[in-house]
Amino acid sequence: MSPITHLLASWVVAAKTTDSVRDMRLVTLADLLPDLDGAGIILDLMRDSSLKAGAYYYEQYHHWLLHGMAGGLVLAFILACFARARWRVFLWALVVFHLHLICDLAGSRGDGPGDIWPIYYLGPFTQRHLVFTWACQWKLDGWQNKIISVTLLFVCLWMAAKLGCSVVGVFCQKLDQAIVPILQKWATTLGMGKAAPPSGQTEKSD
Repeated sequence: MSPITHLLASWVVAAKTTDSVRDMRLVTLADLLPDLDGAGIILDLMRDSSLKAGAYYYEQYHHWLLHGMAGGLVLAFILACFARARWRVFLWALVVFHLHLICDLAGSRGDGPGDIWPIYYLGPFTQRHLVFTWACQWKLDGWQNKIISVTLLFVCLWMAAKLGCSVVGVFCQKLDQAIVPILQKWATTLGMGKAAPPSGQTEKSD
């Protein structure tokens, strides 16, 4: 699925399972960082801006380097090192990492019906064992992904009004502080009520 879908899905999980803004941000990132193994497309574009020669690095290493259990453990460990509740972040980072794999397995197909992305769970060590594929995998830009993304967006907006923090805060807390009051005002207007931010979601300044 697209990075936006991954972001929204992981934030919903993180917002419900952590008790500080920092840890929520770290758990959310655990669902985004696996796609760093797709950064090879930058090298492909540098080699051929039209990609007529093919996306060699992207196709070779995406879903291979960081989409296996080894990559999940490494990412979870690194993120936990920066967390307040380290074991909780480590465990939930693994959960959302696997959520990333499930989402990719469900909806990451290319244009052709045979252009299916497999998940090499033991990558980058072997391609022979624990390889997961799904013949009904839908297209990356398919209507299924669009419906899921729109639904998650509305869920995130509703949760932001209730929790006092939004998915925007993963990247910019100041922007988050500007957006949340607007969402809470809308929620009050629609009769959803307004909830004060839980004390656990207020991160102390360093």
